[in-house]
Amino acid sequence: MSLADATASNGLAAALTARAPQALAVLRIVTAALFLAHGTAKLFAFPHVAMFDNLQITSIYGLAGILEVVGGILLILGLFVRPTAFVLSGFMAVAYFMAHAPKSVFPILNGGDSAIQYSFVFLYLVFAGGGAWTLDAKRGA
Repeated sequence: MSLADATASNGLAAALTARAPQALAVLRIVTAALFLAHGTAKLFAFPHVAMFDNLQITSIYGLAGILEVVGGILLILGLFVRPTAFVLSGFMAVAYFMAHAPKSVFPILNGGDSAIQYSFVFLYLVFAGGGAWTLDAKRGA
C-alpha cells in the first residue's frame, strides 16, 4: 500500500467516523419503525395480519403489541433510549425462546431470526445510546 493509498484510506475512515452518530440514529429510527409496525398490526390491525384478528389486549400478543408500539415510538423519538432498548432486548430474547426456539434449533427454520436481530440491535443501543437526533440529548440525558 502506498502512502497516498494510506492517506486516502485514513481520510475515508475519518469522514465515516465523523458521521457515526448520524448512522447510529438511522439504525435506531429504521429499526424502531419496523418494530412499531409489528405492534400496530397487533393492536390496530394496520397493516392487517389475519393471525392477529380477535387479539385480546390482555393476551401475551396484546402485551407484545403494547411493548412494540410504546417502545417503537420512544426509540423513534430518541426518548429514554437506553432503558427502552434494555427492556425491548430482553423482551425479544424471551419471545425467541418462547415462540421460536421450540420449533427448531435453527433460527432460519423456526422463524426467529428477526427476533434475534432485534434483540441484539436493541442490546447495542443500550451501550451505544441513540446517536444523533434524540430527545434524550435535548433533555440532557
